Amino acid sequence: MIAFVKGKLVNKEATHVVIDVNGVGYHVFISLATFSQIKDAEACKLYTYFHVKEDTQSLYGFLNEADKLFFMDLISVSGIGPSTGIVMQSSMTTTELKNAIATEDVKTIQSIKGIGAKTAQRVILELKDKIRKEGFSDSVEQIPANSNTKLRSEALSALVMLGINKGAAQKSIDLILRKSENNITLEELIKQSLQAS
Repeated sequence: MIAFVKGKLVNKEATHVVIDVNGVGYHVFISLATFSQIKDAEACKLYTYFHVKEDTQSLYGFLNEADKLFFMDLISVSGIGPSTGIVMQSSMTTTELKNAIATEDVKTIQSIKGIGAKTAQRVILELKDKIRKEGFSDSVEQIPANSNTKLRSEALSALVMLGINKGAAQKSIDLILRKSENNITLEELIKQSLQAS
């Protein structure tokens, strides 16, 4: 088990990073919240979850232990794998997700791409008691995006990597950019697009 990786950020995308740890490059999948927080960093430490399937091995990274533990809670629910867990944490902040679970808000959880009514109900049923006991707080920072073209391109790339049809993603992004008058962060643009798709 790899508990964390710490090193130089060689490559940063909205869905993954490559971290150079003493000459070894680790490909680590991340959520949009993590991406927005490390976007301008040259080095970082990510707490990791190592997922092994019969044909693949993947690392998922988080800036703090709390987000990693919540991710592990999410994927402990039947029907939610690591990819879906990352999409969930990319669609909403940890606080928003925990609020939705604690208040049994099926509709909000169901608004996430790939989550149907039954899965949303299962998430609530299996996690609500735990979340109500522990309490929670929002630690996600929003960092404004630079140019509209770069913002659009990064958002489109992230949505396609998350499994959204390119045409549908482009329409969602353009609509959201018009509504927001281009005054939106990359993280928020992708979140809204995921909920619209």
